[in-house]
Amino acid sequence: MSRNQLFAILMKSLILGVALLFLPGSSAAQSEPPFVNDLKDTRFRGVSEDLTSPSLAQSHLLPVRPLIGFVDKEPKYTLELIRVQWRWGDPIDVYVAKPKGVKKPPVIIHLFGFPTDTPVFRNPKFEDYWTKGGFAAVGFLTALTGQRYHDIPTKKWFISELQPTMAISAHDVQMVLDYLASRGDLDMDRVGMVAQLSSGSVGILASAVDPRIKVLDTWDPWGDWPTWMKDSRFVPAAERPDYVKPEFLSRVATLEPLEWLPKIQAKKFRLQQRSFDTETPEPIKEKLQAAAPLGSTIVMYKTPKEFLQVVGVGGIHSMDWIKAELRALPPGEETTTAVQKSVAMAPK
Repeated sequence: MSRNQLFAILMKSLILGVALLFLPGSSAAQSEPPFVNDLKDTRFRGVSEDLTSPSLAQSHLLPVRPLIGFVDKEPKYTLELIRVQWRWGDPIDVYVAKPKGVKKPPVIIHLFGFPTDTPVFRNPKFEDYWTKGGFAAVGFLTALTGQRYHDIPTKKWFISELQPTMAISAHDVQMVLDYLASRGDLDMDRVGMVAQLSSGSVGILASAVDPRIKVLDTWDPWGDWPTWMKDSRFVPAAERPDYVKPEFLSRVATLEPLEWLPKIQAKKFRLQQRSFDTETPEPIKEKLQAAAPLGSTIVMYKTPKEFLQVVGVGGIHSMDWIKAELRALPPGEETTTAVQKSVAMAPK
């Protein structure tokens, strides 16, 4: 056998082996991040991730020391950019705005839906309002969104990779909470989250497995995957046949927001919906309302005019509710979680 023939056989074997890693239902597809594995980056050897659950119980992520990008000092608050990472090829930019003159402020995480990008976190108008009243604002993006979309074929995106994007994003919420706790300058007994659309679903998954999120405010979360994939106008018509196949739906079934919604551990939950929103069909909105825990606050906006009058541009006025609920929490409450804590995450 010639050297060229041997090389060709070895290459075919390698390609086949890599392809097998991503076959639906294989153990590797459920344990390793599917986007980028830079094997030269030895920091993440041993990392594994269970993509079938929002819980981190069966995952092993390795947070490295955060990198400080910048610190801007505004008149009423400071804004930091921190880059965190715990898996191959997926650094995450986290923006932390802290009000001046407040020791250990309560925290509100802002998780915007696909396809938002990071400039929203550097809007002075938003930052000023988010920190008003003595609150810290934390923002980052979900998987395959904005700065986190890179190094994969362009035909792959948030929806085509829905199982990993949902699981990884729910894991990231918990890992970011670990990082925030490691700082020591924030009130981690008063943590809230505002999450929209696709991120609203992520917020539901994360709150169901992490009690540190005390107040959860969601806008138009996605859910009921079989119906959503079939009827949502957000799904491209040309791709829809792939997403209604049993094998695709079976992979996302364990990450169904309708199933996790009754299990959320937030002490206060608000479900905001717009009847004119076309991403989530009306029957799904009704199912989400029915699945919400007893005592939830449910708001339905009937027209865009009503929505803007109540919520304001960018949802700026809707922050009053979550701030009031965080203030009403009893002080000094102990928080426990099964999620790993890491000293390595503490900034120098």
